[in-house]
Amino acid sequence: MINLGVASLRLCAGLVGRRSGFCARSLRTITGMTVSQIDEEVAKLLELKAQLGGDEGRHQFTLKTAKGTRDYNPKQMAIREKVFNTIISCFKRHGAENIDTPVFELKETLTGKYGEDSKLIYDLKDQGGELLSLRYDLTVPFARYLAMNKVTNIKRYHIAKVYRRDNPAMTRGRYREFYQCDFDIAGQYDPMIPDAECLKIVHEILSELELGDFRIKVNDRRILDGMFAVCGVPDDKFRTICSTVDKLDKMSWEDVRSEMVKEKGLSEEAADQIGQYVSLQGGMDLAERLLQDAKMSQSKQACAGLTDMKQLFSYLQLFQVTDKVVFDLSLARGLDYYTGVIYEAILTQTGPVPVAAAQNGAGEKAEEGVSVGSVAGGGRYDGLVGMFDPKGRKVPCVGVSIGIERVFSIMEQKAEASAEKVRTTETQVMVASAQKNLLEERLRLTAELWNAGIKAEVMYKRNPKLLSQLQHCEDSGIPLVAILGEQELKDGVVKLRTVHSREEIDVSRAELVEEIKRRTSDV
Repeated sequence: MINLGVASLRLCAGLVGRRSGFCARSLRTITGMTVSQIDEEVAKLLELKAQLGGDEGRHQFTLKTAKGTRDYNPKQMAIREKVFNTIISCFKRHGAENIDTPVFELKETLTGKYGEDSKLIYDLKDQGGELLSLRYDLTVPFARYLAMNKVTNIKRYHIAKVYRRDNPAMTRGRYREFYQCDFDIAGQYDPMIPDAECLKIVHEILSELELGDFRIKVNDRRILDGMFAVCGVPDDKFRTICSTVDKLDKMSWEDVRSEMVKEKGLSEEAADQIGQYVSLQGGMDLAERLLQDAKMSQSKQACAGLTDMKQLFSYLQLFQVTDKVVFDLSLARGLDYYTGVIYEAILTQTGPVPVAAAQNGAGEKAEEGVSVGSVAGGGRYDGLVGMFDPKGRKVPCVGVSIGIERVFSIMEQKAEASAEKVRTTETQVMVASAQKNLLEERLRLTAELWNAGIKAEVMYKRNPKLLSQLQHCEDSGIPLVAILGEQELKDGVVKLRTVHSREEIDVSRAELVEEIKRRTSDV
């Protein structure tokens, strides 16, 4: 038996950890040992290696976020907070209450509610006998909440993360984990009044955020189903054909037609008839025209939807938003739970539509501009709550969801392009000193300001240089500096410096809080 030294053992232990086959062959060649003897020595080497430790004993972490997720730095979070505040302010202005629901639901709660998108639901491992899934949106949990708590009337908003096992497109604001901002009205009301308010809310939010030009497309599931029926689509293919039509904003009409015919078995004649209708776009005038259409007028379902569409546009005129709303028969929205009006807001860029877009059945869309992405969507879902209620009691609902991640992406790009600095804190004043040995006085004044509701900072050094304190204010956008010195303490004043203009005034200690509030009231 060969007796190896510690240095040799370390070397061989490293080789065993990486290439045990090589080490075993080497030992056999050098020593002439049997295989069993080699195994015994290798076991000893591995044991010694575990005792000695070393770099290979450390776990090497892959420093990245999971696919379809991202971190947000302070600047990005400041932008997010501004957007959230704008949206929440609008929701509250319209009288909404806030609720929250768990991030996961029973799997059976979510199953069968999203049509072909159900494959994107994240399933969790069995925990305590319950099969759970991460929530796909905030609408189905809301319907479960209404049924479970027997709520029949509520106007609610909910802002929270949802999860989709999708192929992410990070540059376009499509993630696997993302926020949704939902506003919904549940209850039995006269037709189209709550629906019109949802569209008004979308108009207000997109206008206030100044994202650029936008339009809001509206349609109705009853109109779509009636159109499918008169075009010869079999009843059992309504939902799957609806999902294909919903791809018209991403695919050409030729590709959509091909999918309907070749993949979903629709006749070419039915597909061509659908193509004639989905190219139409307009307003109340289009609803009136379709009510007189020879085919569409044969469907009671379509006529009911078209009549409500006329009513909706009359309310939108009163809300002064018809300049941005268009009745678009190509809008389908693939989710199964929609029963009536559906809508989607898209950002547009001015300019002519490319030739490819003009050839995909766009027809009257040529002057509308080019879509650069959906930023909101929603509709009416009168049957969803009844699916959960033990007695099948229905609670009519209509709502809208703001696609917040795409909004964030646009706002971040605007901030990067702008020379304006984004503040990441709300600090109103830095408490500083121009001389040494004044830490206790700085801390005492800082505490007074905090207790008075002032947002204040102090540097965590006993004797910081005044220039360093002023530079921190410049870098962080802090508007004011309260400077203490021996003379100021004797006189009972604080030297208040405006960072931007570098102007300084002496303010009595008793009046300091009110002076800071007055100067930062609009910050």
